[in-house]
Amino acid sequence: MSTSASRKWWVLGALSLGLFAVGLDTTILNVALPTLAAELSASTGQLQWMVDSYNLALAAVLLPAGMLGDRFGRKKLLLAALVLFGAASGACAYASTPEALIVMRVFLGIGSAFLIPLSMSVLPVLFEGAERTKAMMVWATVNMLGIPLGPLLGGWLLKHYAWGSVFLINVPLAAAAVIAVTFLMPESRSSVHRRFDLPGLALSSLGLTVMTYGVIRGGEHGWSDPAAWAALAGGAALLLVFVLWQRRISYSLIDLPLFRSASFTWGTVLATLVSFALFGLLFSIPQFLQAVIGADTLGTGLRLLPLILGLLVGAKAAQRLMPGAGAKAVAAAGFAVLAASLAAGAFTTPDTGYAFTAAWMTAAGAGLGLALPTSMDAALGQLTAERSGVGSALIMALRQVGGSFGVALLGAALNAGYRARLDTSGLPAPAAEAVRQSAAAGVRTAERLSSDTLLASVRGSFVHGMDVTLWIGAGIAALGMLLTLVFLPRAAAQPACPPPPKPVN
Repeated sequence: MSTSASRKWWVLGALSLGLFAVGLDTTILNVALPTLAAELSASTGQLQWMVDSYNLALAAVLLPAGMLGDRFGRKKLLLAALVLFGAASGACAYASTPEALIVMRVFLGIGSAFLIPLSMSVLPVLFEGAERTKAMMVWATVNMLGIPLGPLLGGWLLKHYAWGSVFLINVPLAAAAVIAVTFLMPESRSSVHRRFDLPGLALSSLGLTVMTYGVIRGGEHGWSDPAAWAALAGGAALLLVFVLWQRRISYSLIDLPLFRSASFTWGTVLATLVSFALFGLLFSIPQFLQAVIGADTLGTGLRLLPLILGLLVGAKAAQRLMPGAGAKAVAAAGFAVLAASLAAGAFTTPDTGYAFTAAWMTAAGAGLGLALPTSMDAALGQLTAERSGVGSALIMALRQVGGSFGVALLGAALNAGYRARLDTSGLPAPAAEAVRQSAAAGVRTAERLSSDTLLASVRGSFVHGMDVTLWIGAGIAALGMLLTLVFLPRAAAQPACPPPPKPVN
């Protein structure tokens, strides 16, 4: 391998450090919320905004981030995003009030919004053909690994250090990535200088933000909430106006002709479906491990290791199978394995041992590892270096919306199933209300009242709700398999436009 060939893999490793930090930050905060409630005297609403402020900032900035990288240089903006992400992480660690932490989480979301699409947009610039597929597998695996590892690392840090450590862990990762990107990564930008699409920027950012807020509100307040539906309708209307605007102008923010490619369109759709299932799964499983199995935060993280093992095995298998079997067969197999494993998990009972849970989680991880990198590679293969920033941002924006919907809709199904089976008869009104809030609150209430009957009802009701969500997830995965077989080409076609110029140093 030549020096230049080696260098681009080192660049991918550098980008992976920053990407891994983003994946960790997506879930590591979840295990720290009870501690933050006590240490910062944060209300339930403030805890929700600590999570939601990050998601809203991410949704608002994703598409503009890709366009700005194409225009001004991806390396410059990646470095700026890494510095912002590291600095905001340090500020979060030393926040003294809930309001300060919420504001710093906004800056973390902005940094992530640049890091995710721009790190992905570099792949079509540095890699081609089979090498690009391999690089995509590495990128997607690192992107996924940080998410389930968040609770494990967060639980360990909270057990041994102050709560700020869950944010400080990002600082050395970001610093190492800054050094590596500075010295190893070549600058690249689009040679096509287009006018700024300010109306498009405003419409896309506002539309994604309002729609994400609608999903968040629906998950928090229930899907009978008029404000949630108003936000969803308003966000959808703004995005429709955005698409119509893009069709009218010659300097559009996104390349609508990309959707003429079956590989790009269905690769993006399938990656979104995987994100829907993945985030829904990660919403319910940690609660099951804590409320039903009885694990603490560190034990919960350790018990998620089979999912991570499955991810690694699935991604490695996808890399080996892709050249011979093609994208269609590998992605379809991934969705089939995911559907079967989630359906198996839906037979979980309160008395089911952890061994069964570990088995189906491992299989689910393998299905995710097969389906997600393959689907994203099919879409990424249609992007040239000229528009890789905006194209990557579009893929990730849709994945973000899919993940948000997964948490909100599957979370709503989980809560509905839990409350439908719950028996709170004979309980004082405050206790009954606490039990209905969540399984964790129900377990605490049952232990405080020394009621084995209530504890059994809480655990049985939660398992029923989780089983409902797993059946829905299995149905989504089965739909993904069907869409793959019908619409996704066997192998991703090459971009229709000529090869792009080499990156500039």
